Amino acid sequence: MSERTSTGSRILEVAWDDPRAAALRDELDTDLGARYDGFHGDEPAERTVARSRALAMHPEEIVATLITADEDGTPTGHVILRRLGAEWEIKRLVVTAAARGRGLARALMTAALDRARAGGAGRVILQTGIPQPESIALYESLGFTRIPVYEPYIETMPRSVCFAYRF
Repeated sequence: MSERTSTGSRILEVAWDDPRAAALRDELDTDLGARYDGFHGDEPAERTVARSRALAMHPEEIVATLITADEDGTPTGHVILRRLGAEWEIKRLVVTAAARGRGLARALMTAALDRARAGGAGRVILQTGIPQPESIALYESLGFTRIPVYEPYIETMPRSVCFAYRF
């Protein structure tokens, strides 16, 4: 898969362990670490470990890893579509700070939704949080609706903001 966005960037489907995808996930982890610092308060270490397990990505669940790249090949965005049991879930959406405001997150989400639809999904779910207001605004603008927090996030992230998109 390779398609151009309206900004001239390309959307590429890559392997989970593609170094560009891994670097973009590292950038996301840094951003989320700063946004969520102190958000969970003073909690027992076992709860932090349980949250890490809930957020873990398992390559065998991944349907697609999509990245955006500028014309010179610079990776600028990332999203994963995975199977979570019987559900289809969007994970790890990120656009680099230098590439924000160009519609890349919307393009990645649209590509992931198109892939899920083609794969027979009836709906796609996702989990985010209050410290990510721009993500919440994007999901709502795409037609996602809020749903209750779902597993595996109920126990360790009960204040999550979860969404579903129905086809």
